[in-house]
Amino acid sequence: MRVCLASTSPARLMLLRQVGIEPITRAPETDEDAVAARAAAERGADLPPAELVLLLARAKAADVAHRLAEEDPTFDGLVIGGDSMFALGGRVYGKPYTAAEATRRWQEMRGKTGILHSGHSVLRLKPGVAPVEATAVAESSVTFADVTDQEIAAYVATGEPLHVAGAFTVDSLGGAFITRVDGDPSTVVGMSLSTIRQLTIELGVSWTDLWS
Repeated sequence: MRVCLASTSPARLMLLRQVGIEPITRAPETDEDAVAARAAAERGADLPPAELVLLLARAKAADVAHRLAEEDPTFDGLVIGGDSMFALGGRVYGKPYTAAEATRRWQEMRGKTGILHSGHSVLRLKPGVAPVEATAVAESSVTFADVTDQEIAAYVATGEPLHVAGAFTVDSLGGAFITRVDGDPSTVVGMSLSTIRQLTIELGVSWTDLWS
């Protein structure tokens, strides 16, 4: 069974490889800000984190699936899309992008607990058949150590937290600054493997058939 990861995230690719799946990867050409803004305009308010990550995961998976079907009409397999956001104290945090913003966030997050929301969309593609989709949102709570200003400065200087949701990782340099994770730990890395497995089952695919 072929698998396409609708993401170029090294963390998501690593997760799949660790469980025996070697996917092809495609970068979604999705304007996430435009998708979120359109949904907020239709709702008359910003979407809650769980709804927004699912909306974006679906948009990314659909975009890649559409282009993949055009590029390779014989593709028979799954397309996996995901999106993550971190919420703390009623505020939602995506990627900080700048050192100043990453520093500010860590100064606010230290010693506290937040929720990592991860949306998942899995599309079953078969030649000549309309795609079938299964979706779900996974959530894990994350508690941070009361890190020092010096530790924050050193961590931000590595560049690692600038391009990840919530400005932290659990599987790399940031792991030592996290004291507790409640929920599927792979959710915090990039996507919930147990959730992806359940979605593949819903689509009539055995998880072990995805092993390379």
